Amino acid sequence: MLAGGVFDEANVDMKAEDRLAKVSEDFVAAIDPGFGVVLWNGSRLGAKAGPALVIDDPAALAWLLLRPSVERAVSLWMTKALRIEGGSLFDIAALRPRMKTRAILKGIDKRSILALMPSLIRLSSQYRSRPSATIAGAEASGSTAEAIRHHYDVSNAFYELFLDERLVYSCAYFDGWHDDLDKAQFDKLEMICRKLRLKPGERLLDIGCGWGALLIHAASRHGIVGHGVTLSQAQFDLASERVRAAGLQDRITLELKPFQALSGPFDKIASIGMFEHVGFAHHDEYFAKVHGLLAPGGLYLHHAIARPAKKTARAFRKKSAEYAALVKLIFPGGELDFIGHSLERLEAHRFEVHDVENWREHYGRTCRLWADRLDARYEEAARLVGEQKLRLWLLYLTGCALAFERGTVMIYQTVASRRFKGPSPLPPTRRDLYEAG
Repeated sequence: MLAGGVFDEANVDMKAEDRLAKVSEDFVAAIDPGFGVVLWNGSRLGAKAGPALVIDDPAALAWLLLRPSVERAVSLWMTKALRIEGGSLFDIAALRPRMKTRAILKGIDKRSILALMPSLIRLSSQYRSRPSATIAGAEASGSTAEAIRHHYDVSNAFYELFLDERLVYSCAYFDGWHDDLDKAQFDKLEMICRKLRLKPGERLLDIGCGWGALLIHAASRHGIVGHGVTLSQAQFDLASERVRAAGLQDRITLELKPFQALSGPFDKIASIGMFEHVGFAHHDEYFAKVHGLLAPGGLYLHHAIARPAKKTARAFRKKSAEYAALVKLIFPGGELDFIGHSLERLEAHRFEVHDVENWREHYGRTCRLWADRLDARYEEAARLVGEQKLRLWLLYLTGCALAFERGTVMIYQTVASRRFKGPSPLPPTRRDLYEAG
């Protein structure tokens, strides 16, 4: 208060900032995060050297603490109210405390938090009046054109900054843990072609063909006739250019079309990173359609991200806060199956399942390389899509890399054929897949 009873809001806010700084000091001391935390007042808490999480704005922290959520934390990251200096998100993740949330909460003085509530409310009201991140996702099913455009039509030039030379936006395949993404994606495309046992003249369908890499590889190296569909206009346009540049327009056709509108038959079908957009409500429709499109004796390769199964279907359907945020902000409407359910539905729709291979660690390395490559071209990417979207994508790629590396998310390649009586269309062993040069 000032003389004459005038309310000094700045003085009150300064006291609120001081109280928040003190509670932050106590919290960091209690959890010992392993990395530094730099506050708006310049004080460094926790580790005195190495990477640090920087909190520039006490009002932003108050806004987060008043109603903690993944979406609010993401918003602060996007607007740089939370940032990292002296390292990367990967460095912070590697140093994070191994304590469980319950153990962390026990180390916090609850009375100090309650006493801080008036200060949090005052500071939070200041933050709400400032420009914040735009993080709304497309309100649509994952397999609709709107949802697909939300993710894939960001900018072809943006994806070119961190993908390989063929623009393959799915899990690479490493014959050793090297950093040559171009080689690993070539090896992935070749492994898919081997698993499908492609022969010259066969008709190959690629559902969700992206920028056309698989079809171009299969047509130029294995002599197939290819057809691809996508719902992304940006992907369709560039894929068409790439097909023409490769001189394969007489061997490859592309359409901007949903899978439901396709007609067959095809000798071989591949679905690489598309099934995640279908959604549980459409799984049976999807597998029935693929079965109807596949010629007798044909092979289907199903390449999809999955979550580990839970004890009950209800428990599986319950989304973690991180997974819910990913689906809303990055892949609107998308849903991850568990491998047992995918195999069950394949068999229910008259497929015979032959092989299932887990590529979890391969995708962890792929996403880590993508994140590193994008971060290395930060300024270019920011000019293309804006810094907020760039920071969201870096957070998403880093989170995916860590999820695959830690085994909280999986990815499987499954090979199946139309079920019929008689010999399988596959040889007795798979030795040739891994011995071929």
